[in-house]
Amino acid sequence: MLHISSLPSQFGIGDMGPEAITFADFLHRSGQKYWQLLPLNPTEAGQGNSPYSSISSRAGNTLLISPELLVKEELLQATEIERYFLPQEGKTNFAEVERVKSEIFTKAWDNFQKNGTNTLNQEFKKFCDKEAYWLNDFALYMLLKQQNGSQPWFSWPKQYKLRDEKALKDLLNDNKVDIEKIKFLQFLFSKQWHQLRSYCNEKNIKLFGDLPFYVSYDSVDVWAHKDLFSLDEEGNMIGVAGVPPDAFSDDGQLWGMPVFLWDVLKQQGYEWWIERLKKNMELFDLLRLDHFRAFADYWEVPAKETTAKNGEWKQGPREDLFNAIKNAFGDLPFIAEDLGEINDPVYELRDAFQFAGMKVLQFAFGDDMPQSPYIPHNYSENFIAYTGTHDNNTIRGWYRQEGSRHHQQIEQYVGQALTEDDIHIVMGRLAYASVANIAILPMQDVLGIDELGRMNTPASGDNNWQWRLLPGQITDDAENRLIEWVKLYHRD
Repeated sequence: MLHISSLPSQFGIGDMGPEAITFADFLHRSGQKYWQLLPLNPTEAGQGNSPYSSISSRAGNTLLISPELLVKEELLQATEIERYFLPQEGKTNFAEVERVKSEIFTKAWDNFQKNGTNTLNQEFKKFCDKEAYWLNDFALYMLLKQQNGSQPWFSWPKQYKLRDEKALKDLLNDNKVDIEKIKFLQFLFSKQWHQLRSYCNEKNIKLFGDLPFYVSYDSVDVWAHKDLFSLDEEGNMIGVAGVPPDAFSDDGQLWGMPVFLWDVLKQQGYEWWIERLKKNMELFDLLRLDHFRAFADYWEVPAKETTAKNGEWKQGPREDLFNAIKNAFGDLPFIAEDLGEINDPVYELRDAFQFAGMKVLQFAFGDDMPQSPYIPHNYSENFIAYTGTHDNNTIRGWYRQEGSRHHQQIEQYVGQALTEDDIHIVMGRLAYASVANIAILPMQDVLGIDELGRMNTPASGDNNWQWRLLPGQITDDAENRLIEWVKLYHRD
């Protein structure tokens, strides 16, 4: 597991360029068959740069576009991009990345307008025609964002907030070049991504994506499809998503995202969800459905509440949605994120469609370890074994911090004395040796990186989504260990 943004790069954030190919080659040499990523949708500072709080469920994050590949497309000169190199410090400075990439993209767009080849022009036109069903709204939304100081759509002038048809038509006519540039960047993202996916697939590597359940209130999805969400006539939220109080939070969690109107979606044949999943399956070979439990039951809180305490459980779409998706797609290559407080309807829904579930080793240790569903001796085959996820500490950081009280129990379980220097090897071996059909290790755990490598701390707004590999940080030892495990545990 390694997000594109966490790759090394000269431009302040990982991208789809040479280092992505280098990483794919490492996966191939070490016998790996899956590369798991976080959502690829656009991020912004106003939503903490989180890929799980995106302004679009279909657009790509243009910060992941590789300037080096733009040189190959003859949209830039190699000498032009050198002045935009940023220090490789092992973390992403999003503000600097946005500044640098904005200038690079403007140059590429200007060069395309002046000197774009016929082939590239034709590819761009085909892309715009094929993706028009979401791209036209996205381009308008981004233009209005730019013109309104990045303010959310519900703060825009009323004619734009409520999508007055004449106002939007006039806006489109007055800003054709800016609209085309927004679409062009999405075209470049798509082109680079599909090149990377083809390369990985040729190396027998499947790309494993991630789909958030909810979409952000400030998103083109809500702005363009208000009828599908719990909003009033002025676009204000009525029902808000979250989770109820539990052992970790007395107030529960209030996520600030509008809940879906499932009765309306059903009347429309779940078209919005089917199109969303179709778009994601164009990007990935396998897709994790985040917050899977909400397909069975979801927690809705009145928008006026300041905590999630006073919400209520409501029934989700359950089998009805997935039957509609199955009719549209046939195979359903989905993974159910079935972690946390889960009830029987969630398990029944997961198993009815034979979706693989998740087993996280960090959750296995404690008073109920012998009976824990997360301890390997209780696994069955249709699961994915993880040491941790993007929301967990690294395994070395966990051993030093949250897992420190379990040291004796872990040693007893694995039958050897342990230190923080070898915990990542022992836990990685447990995942690979398990009967779970797939084993996934965060790259930080492959390398034994401590808590400084943590990708995200839920409910914390600081220092998230920033961690990156340094050039040359992947060792021969790590590569050799992975290929050894692949052979030893018959994962080849």
